Amino acid sequence: MLVYGRNVLKEIDAKRIKKVFLGDNVHDKEIMNLLKDKNLKYHVMKKNDLDKMVKGNHQGIVLDILEYDYYQLKDILDEDFIIVLDHLEDVHNFGAIIRTMEAAGVKSVIIPKDRSVKVNDTVVKTSVGAIDRVKVVMVNNIAETLKSLQKLNYFIYGAFMDGEDYRNIDFQGKKVLVIGNEGKGISEIVKKNIDFKIGIPMKGMVNSLNASVAAGILIFKMIGG
Repeated sequence: MLVYGRNVLKEIDAKRIKKVFLGDNVHDKEIMNLLKDKNLKYHVMKKNDLDKMVKGNHQGIVLDILEYDYYQLKDILDEDFIIVLDHLEDVHNFGAIIRTMEAAGVKSVIIPKDRSVKVNDTVVKTSVGAIDRVKVVMVNNIAETLKSLQKLNYFIYGAFMDGEDYRNIDFQGKKVLVIGNEGKGISEIVKKNIDFKIGIPMKGMVNSLNASVAAGILIFKMIGG
């Protein structure tokens, strides 16, 4: 997997980096020291050659990293707060949610295997390397996974446009926040496993928020209980 940019180099776990490609115009002392500190060898290339490798502003740095190794559900059952993404499709939203989670100290997110975002180069770039500090679990069935979590005393909250004002809820104990698809919201089969519908009141003409923005608002409220 090819990723790029200075911030990604700074944040990503060096153990995941297979190769570093550095533009021949990069002489930044901070970058050179970072490569040295991480004990990373690099290949010097012309900017035009880097341009052919990736699309976007690579800032003279392209990394060839290992594909993401997904976690299993059993790996996150010691967490008190878990995020579930019900067939989210926008990888930019996924990356932004991971970045918010890491900032809030939330360490685990569950995604379905099919018809959903995956961890790819855009997610790594958007999360600015935070992906290495969050456990992403891939499951075959979100509804069945929620049932399993309920049996383990997790309380399942789902984000809905018509849900109860999130500011009026006391989020105590073990909890799961479900964020739905950008267009369709939470699927009907998953709705059956939601314990409580929560929402963010709107005062303007816009009647909904971007999935990552809504997730960010709810996450920071829920970590406070």
